[in-house]
Amino acid sequence: MMKTNPVSTFTWIPLTVQDEDEDLVPVISAEKEFFYDEDGNEWIDGISSWWTVIHGHRHPKITQAIETQLKSLDHIILAGHVHRPAEMLSKKLLELADNDFEKVFYSDNGSNAVEIALKLAIQYYKNQIIETTEETQNSSNGVPSRESFLIFSSSYHGDSIGSMNVSGLTYFNRIFANLRFPTFETPAPNCFQCRFGKTPDICKTECLDSLEKEILKKKYAGVVIEPLVFGAAGMIFYDRKVLEKIRTLCEKTNTLLILDEVFTGMGRLGKNFAYQLAGVKPDLLAIAKGLTGGSLPLAATLVSKKIYSRFQTKDPFRSFFHAHTMTGNAVSCAAGIASVDLLLSEKDLVPSLQTKLQILMEELQKRLGGKLKNPRVLGAIAAFDWPEEIAEDEYLNPVGKEIRNQLKKNFVLLRPLGRTIYITPPYTISPVSLEKIFHALYDVLSNLGRRSE
Repeated sequence: MMKTNPVSTFTWIPLTVQDEDEDLVPVISAEKEFFYDEDGNEWIDGISSWWTVIHGHRHPKITQAIETQLKSLDHIILAGHVHRPAEMLSKKLLELADNDFEKVFYSDNGSNAVEIALKLAIQYYKNQIIETTEETQNSSNGVPSRESFLIFSSSYHGDSIGSMNVSGLTYFNRIFANLRFPTFETPAPNCFQCRFGKTPDICKTECLDSLEKEILKKKYAGVVIEPLVFGAAGMIFYDRKVLEKIRTLCEKTNTLLILDEVFTGMGRLGKNFAYQLAGVKPDLLAIAKGLTGGSLPLAATLVSKKIYSRFQTKDPFRSFFHAHTMTGNAVSCAAGIASVDLLLSEKDLVPSLQTKLQILMEELQKRLGGKLKNPRVLGAIAAFDWPEEIAEDEYLNPVGKEIRNQLKKNFVLLRPLGRTIYITPPYTISPVSLEKIFHALYDVLSNLGRRSE
């Protein structure tokens, strides 16, 4: 039996309609791909607890790293100080990114990592104006002040004001639309539902026509995009040639390319980072989620040499005055070091997992009589869309909640994005657990399909 609590007495549960009945599962412990409720039921975490627990819950190497670090240093203000865990993790992250970047700027969540990238981009151009003015002892001589960004409709970059503003206008942020700073939103590429009826082999990136026209017309600080997969908007996949075209346009117009790899980074697509899979190097890179294997909050913004060089100055007006209280927390950094080491030692896990996900997806499609729309697998992501009479494909589409609640009866944690069902398991998930997830999906969806007929 599964015991649930209808409400929380003291805690505001996120992404939940507060006065709507929402059965909360009281969790006691977790290990590997499993977590356990207070009645001892074993659940399978099919989404790595919001894409973070990439090595499984409480991996012994990460746990040991945390315990060892706590014996010597818990936290110290990073301003005016430095410590070995921060330096070691920075070095490892730069190496993980093929030394394509110069510095690592720490924060504590993905929204902040993106927000730091936005501020760096804007100040990069502000500093350029200051330098030009000093050199000419005159006006800025036409050097543009770039303060707005090119963004995509199906993107999600976080819930802070800055990161929210460079996300597409969706259910997550529409209440705050009046707070948005200037951006140009262009339709997101979607290679499974191409607006132009193209397939990747004949695509000429027509989806970027409006972006190209705009970027050639006006000076922007940067293009902000999730590489290869738009995550929270519905696991929307697109071809690498889109990123190649964006990179070309950025170079042509001296516009910065900012990649949000909060979700796709740390091996989720099979490479350390999605930009490596695409072969397109950004100017700024935001990472979080799996950085500590889900054990502790930590995020980072990787900064290219081009960007960092404009901040190498004794002039306080050109310095980047931004910090978080827990920036570079020693214990979180120790967990990050262990997570990176595990990622490097388990390089074969995601390719193997991709193969298993592909086989199970094809089997599920066959057993459901071809009802799945746009079945897709990339790295450790499997997703499909469920045909639904309600046309609006939003996060709160009721079919998503129904599927989620029905899966609870099978002790499987999945959290559909509206009518998009996805599986993003820990890379270490066992074949048996993976099969249980797809078997539970078959039970739930076959019953759902019969009711709609």
